[in-house]
Amino acid sequence: MPKPDSIIWITGASSGIGKALALEFASNNKIIAASARNKEALDRLKKEITSDKKNIELYPLDVTDFKQVNKNAKLIEAEYNIDCLINNAGATTFKFAKDNSIEEIDEIIKTNLNGSIYAIQAVLPRMIEQKRGTIINILSVAAEKVLTKSSVYAASKAGLLAYTKVLREELREQNIRIINILPGATRTPIWPNKVLEKYGDRMMSPAEIAKFIFNIYSINSNLVPEEIVLRPVKGDL
Repeated sequence: MPKPDSIIWITGASSGIGKALALEFASNNKIIAASARNKEALDRLKKEITSDKKNIELYPLDVTDFKQVNKNAKLIEAEYNIDCLINNAGATTFKFAKDNSIEEIDEIIKTNLNGSIYAIQAVLPRMIEQKRGTIINILSVAAEKVLTKSSVYAASKAGLLAYTKVLREELREQNIRIINILPGATRTPIWPNKVLEKYGDRMMSPAEIAKFIFNIYSINSNLVPEEIVLRPVKGDL
């Protein structure tokens, strides 16, 4: 049976918003390329999706390693056209700036900023050649709003926001959409348990965000929603 023509590549797909995105896009009959470091979690995701007879391909990788990212992009492109890249892989700490170790700083910057840029660099040549494609970046309100204990995380997200704004202008004539999603507090494993226990009920759910993003992706017209801020109805924590 011939392979489908297009695929949605999601990084950080093993949990949180990334997993919700995989489930949402698959439920709408999109083919998913799911990437994350946690192979076991990806296997569980595949069982969950394929049990409903949907299609998902697994590409385990570490986004901080460009060779891995580029190799897997080529593997995906050998079978599919990457119609959409969703940069979702993320890392953070909840510490004052002075308390972050150099290792933690490197991990956050390499995952959130470098990893996203690596994935974009890997898919851009084919998208430019085809003169079509969508790149969706899961950022954070921290990219624009001052939140204590998020200095390195905010720097990584603000850096990606700046990079993609420039990239969008450079790609205007290539018919490639760059969409930045800036969510507020969302119930994901990135939060400490005590925060989830206290504030989880007022946070947004990953499924709500995934559904919104799918609807934005599905817009088929001569417009692009560029930066979108999503916040809980009750506001920030």
